[in-house]
Amino acid sequence: MNQPRIARQFSLRAVMEAVLQNGPISRASIAKQTGLSKQTISEVMRELEEGGWVVETGRTTGHVGRTAVTYELVPEAAFIVAVDLGGTKVRVAICDLATRILAEETEPTRAEDAREVVEQIAALTRKVALKGGVPMEKIRLAVVGVPGAPQDDTGRVLLAPNIAGLDQIDVPAALKSALGFDVMLENDVNLAVLGESWLGSGQGIENLAYIAVGTGVGSGLILNGQLVRGAANAAGEIGFMPFGADPYEPESLRMGAFERVVASHGIVARYKTLTGREETVRTIFGRLADADAEALQVLDETARLLAQGVAAIASLTNPGKVILGGSIGERPELVSRVRDVLPLCFPYPVPVEAGALGAHAALVGAAALGLSHLHNTLFGADAPESRISLPPANAAHMREALR
Repeated sequence: MNQPRIARQFSLRAVMEAVLQNGPISRASIAKQTGLSKQTISEVMRELEEGGWVVETGRTTGHVGRTAVTYELVPEAAFIVAVDLGGTKVRVAICDLATRILAEETEPTRAEDAREVVEQIAALTRKVALKGGVPMEKIRLAVVGVPGAPQDDTGRVLLAPNIAGLDQIDVPAALKSALGFDVMLENDVNLAVLGESWLGSGQGIENLAYIAVGTGVGSGLILNGQLVRGAANAAGEIGFMPFGADPYEPESLRMGAFERVVASHGIVARYKTLTGREETVRTIFGRLADADAEALQVLDETARLLAQGVAAIASLTNPGKVILGGSIGERPELVSRVRDVLPLCFPYPVPVEAGALGAHAALVGAAALGLSHLHNTLFGADAPESRISLPPANAAHMREALR
């Protein structure tokens, strides 16, 4: 083992983290934060400047004694692609190292074929790079949120019934071949809980649950400040909880008993049973304003079912807050009903609220995870896997980009 090389890698990482978190920052302040010698910091800063990762930004003022040169990150030194792949929509954004979203595009998902989805993501990536003025050769990584459980050994995505064929191909390898740079997969709801934890409704909460309800249903969990993935990246696949529909029916093995009744197809089916009409979820919710009795009944039943899901998550993980998201889950009329009915099926209070980032939660989480992974890759010394090194959470530029 080359100990001097490892020590150098940790020095690089420590200095970059200090600049990332506190820039513009002087060498003296870096020394105070990292405990590294002035000589080591001078050598590392010279290396980072020559590599184009940091830049001198000015001098400190207002202090007694000599002024000091300050440094900060060069956001345009590299770029990350963030992808939120859903059953109905795919969103692609390009971010710089300060996690500013420079461009974003959304299209209906070509859900009939996984290889078409790969080509669609590649085409959207080229489109947002052009739109954001980013050369493709400066993109280092894509983080793709997928609606299922990505398998590290095969690259397949299991438990994703709404996109055909994701369980048949090596998704990151296919995307890397189409894009020309590294690709990492993460469950989309895991990314959403990371996003809300960093910049949304979950800031400062060590134990957090995020439940997304839309075309499908899933959850992301942060326990003791760490993202929970499980043995096969399938932690939080609450669509497969064995209640709601009959869990022993073949369709429940394909889609999940709970997902069958809570997600969009369950809402549509309940309304059709009551009225004989097959309407979209948007139409059904739109009829609430007219006090449509059947729409109100469907909403109440959906809220009771979703409250059961919240209770199941709470009984196992004891979260400090449960955030509801997704195109259906974040609707205020559903959130308020879940809050009202939850005490009827669960014995202690659980704060429940809608996410603050809306449809962008997974993109924000992808940018966060991508930045941390890129930091590890570029500067050679991994932090513990669950720890994500990010800019301060008052990243106003990110919030502005999401409006």
